[in-house]
Amino acid sequence: MAGIVELHVPALPEYLQMVRSVVGAAASTGANLKPERVADLRLAVSEATTNAMEAHGLSGLEDRVTVRCDLSASRIEVEVADCGPGFDPNSLPSLPDVNSPDRLRHESGLGVSLMHHLTDETIVESHDDGTAVRLIVHFGD
Repeated sequence: MAGIVELHVPALPEYLQMVRSVVGAAASTGANLKPERVADLRLAVSEATTNAMEAHGLSGLEDRVTVRCDLSASRIEVEVADCGPGFDPNSLPSLPDVNSPDRLRHESGLGVSLMHHLTDETIVESHDDGTAVRLIVHFGD
């Protein structure tokens, strides 16, 4: 099954559950995607959406956050886009491995690293007028 689902949600945490539910439902229609992979994608999307909502909140923006699910025969790609001020993805600090106990010493800044760990591909594109995070999970993995 192939198709596109697009949401435009207010940058409010009350909408996170809806985003997770829609992405989970879309991912579940993909052939051979195990439930634990759907759960991983939902968590990665939750992290990206939370970051987008925070970017809007810090900037005082009332624009909506866009979440776009593109389902093909071989993968699902979810893009989360905001209109915040952007950031330099290359300036993110190096962190211990996700499974390392040293991670417990870090209280924030784990989201992008977690997204990379939970998906097959994570692509972050950020500019002065916003950030787009693409999360890709291949079916059959």
